[in-house]
Amino acid sequence: MPMKHTILALATLILIVSSANAQKTKLAPIFNGKDLDGWTTFLRTKGVNQDPDQVFQIRNKELHVSGKEFGYIATTKTYSDFHLVLEFKWGEKKYPPRENDKRDAGICFYVEAEDKIWPKSIECQIQEGDTGDLWLIGKTTALINGKQTQAQDYHRVVKREDAERPKGEWNQVEVIAKEGRFKFLVNGTLVNEGEELSIREGRILLQSEGAEIVYRNIKVAAL
Repeated sequence: MPMKHTILALATLILIVSSANAQKTKLAPIFNGKDLDGWTTFLRTKGVNQDPDQVFQIRNKELHVSGKEFGYIATTKTYSDFHLVLEFKWGEKKYPPRENDKRDAGICFYVEAEDKIWPKSIECQIQEGDTGDLWLIGKTTALINGKQTQAQDYHRVVKREDAERPKGEWNQVEVIAKEGRFKFLVNGTLVNEGEELSIREGRILLQSEGAEIVYRNIKVAAL
């Protein structure tokens, strides 16, 4: 390769790395590890901010979700173009109606204002063996691999590959959404992507769906 091409390629690589690092530095915590400031809880049989069984608890600066009842913890703030990064680890307990199923949870974004199970949104699935799947909820749609999805109550797009670590280990999940495009990364591997999302602004939520799960280092950067 001619010297000038080598220099150009090296300069481009440095620019890409620098841009990625610059974006990482903008990430700011949205969970302070002390309380649920900036978040609301919702449980199917209890409603908003009613959690007598402590489905959502904070221990050692981590968010523990028992999974005992279907529901979620959601940001009070809405987001449009953003980069979300968090880590999760599965716990031991599972509850009806999923006590014999895979451990299940999820990250929903662009969540509508109405609280219910489940609100209109886009979901990055967190489920044993399926982390990184896309779920389009409430008739939302997207363009995936050049193909337009159909508006349905629930529509699944399976991830490209499995990058989840074994149960008991921490996993990092990233959701990047900008101008109708999205990318899901699991432990640094791009596992799903698409464009032309039919909704582009809303809250971010973390599900409680019958399985014990722990979250930490929950951060967001506006893009």
